[in-house]
Amino acid sequence: MATHLLRNGATCWLLRNCISRQATLRRCLHVTPSLDKTVSFHLSDIGEGIREVTVKEWFVKVGDTVEQFDNLCEVQSDKASVTITSRYDGKITKIHHSIDEIALVGKPLVDFDVLDEEGDDADDSSSSSTSSESSASETEQSQATGAAATSTGGRMITPATPSVRRLAKEHQLDLAKVPATGKHGRVLKGDILEFLGQVPPGTNVPHPTLVTKKPGASAAAATAPAVSAPADRVEVLKGVRKAMLKSMTESLKIPHFAYSDEIDMSQLVKFRSQLQAVAQEKGVPKLTFMPFCIKAASIALSKYPIVNSSLDLASESLIFRGAHNISVAIDTPQGLVVPNIKNCQAKTIIEIAKDLNALVERGRTGSLSPADFADGTFSLSNIGVIGGTYTHPCIMAPQVAIGAMGRTKAVPRFNDKDEVVKAYVMSVSWSADHRVIDGVTMASFSNVWKQYLEQPALFLLH
Repeated sequence: MATHLLRNGATCWLLRNCISRQATLRRCLHVTPSLDKTVSFHLSDIGEGIREVTVKEWFVKVGDTVEQFDNLCEVQSDKASVTITSRYDGKITKIHHSIDEIALVGKPLVDFDVLDEEGDDADDSSSSSTSSESSASETEQSQATGAAATSTGGRMITPATPSVRRLAKEHQLDLAKVPATGKHGRVLKGDILEFLGQVPPGTNVPHPTLVTKKPGASAAAATAPAVSAPADRVEVLKGVRKAMLKSMTESLKIPHFAYSDEIDMSQLVKFRSQLQAVAQEKGVPKLTFMPFCIKAASIALSKYPIVNSSLDLASESLIFRGAHNISVAIDTPQGLVVPNIKNCQAKTIIEIAKDLNALVERGRTGSLSPADFADGTFSLSNIGVIGGTYTHPCIMAPQVAIGAMGRTKAVPRFNDKDEVVKAYVMSVSWSADHRVIDGVTMASFSNVWKQYLEQPALFLLH
């Protein structure tokens, strides 16, 4: 009996110590694939306050091996196209965004399987990427789980995201009492705001899964012939249109002062025709009125520098800009963009015409860079090439003034001898920030600009 107990005790001791130790060793064992370094390449800041871009083209695919500074993709911001290059040597294991999708600055763009020489930075980036992906999957799983109200232990669970539950808790609301408009009865943030009276009633439209058919609707449909109406389409703003939303929202905060006038372009029409041959020899195929308008604006800015300033609201001060970087509105396939011609005060009309043609060409091909949009000080828009006469242009902050030229038309006018003659008249509309520019200053600026266009020989003095 003693021998039997001793044998059983020894067996238990072996099982408790040796086998548990082997299990512990197995748990601590790592296989070779865990040493692989997967790095998430994050989209870096490309300047000008750009926070998101649209992926336009991928130069690589999953499984490709790349080296440092190889081209990965081309992205389109609200201002320019930028080519993204690789920071690592390795193989691409994942592409996070398809073509025409939005990529956020600071978020993963592609994943690399890099070499061991990459060091600790790769480990840190990989761990952060893995944790973010696991948290994202957990969030999606929790949202999928709460897609519909479920009964657990006699308690009804109302579907809602954690942020919505936190908002309801802050206002001490019972989610079951809030009318839901989300898919399959999910309570949305707008539902809570409408329940609290912070938004007008009816703001939130119920999801189609909640809409019930009315009695007799089928009978009415059977008697009346079906009329197919075009379906509505929802398009997310991006690129140039999204930039317009932001800039025009800021523009509406500026108190605009409007001033309009007419310019007799008859002498400039003759002057330009005399310069066409010389312009072609200088590399300008077609000399338009726009270079003359830009140069005349630069001369007027020299006499009234406050129009070439920018307003700093934080310090309540004006910044008088030395360079005349005149922004010009250009119609491109991506939309209306406003790059600028640098240092117009130091350039001739022919040089301005060359720079303008180069900007137009880059705009048509989508190759404008962020530098083409930076540091604009004053704006001109030639809406007359499309049509119309007078308009009300919107100031692009932090600039304080903008001008828009209408269409040049042949109209009858009286000359000095009271004779009716044919005259070419162009209308111009100015908008100024009335917080810093008064009406007299804007009218005086316009008169100088008008003088040089009506007497183009004055350009020879500059």
